[in-house]
Amino acid sequence: MRECKRCMLYEMADKAAYESVKNYLDALPGDIRTDEDEYRRRLAICRDCDMFLAAMCRKCGCYVEVRAARSDTHCPKGEACW
Repeated sequence: MRECKRCMLYEMADKAAYESVKNYLDALPGDIRTDEDEYRRRLAICRDCDMFLAAMCRKCGCYVEVRAARSDTHCPKGEACW
């Protein structure tokens, strides 16, 4: 099966990887968790980015769903994306 190059992890077939990330996100303390609207805004920016590939940022290697969920992180491109 081909993997979508522009999909988030939760949309992909690799459910084990998504469950691992989901468990991390569920355990993320509220004081560093991005609110839901900001999280969705960040993911939309990532999805349109040329560095986004198969749920990961090619600039830093992170799962964008993890980076976007943390209020203490920023886009690694350094272009003030978010």
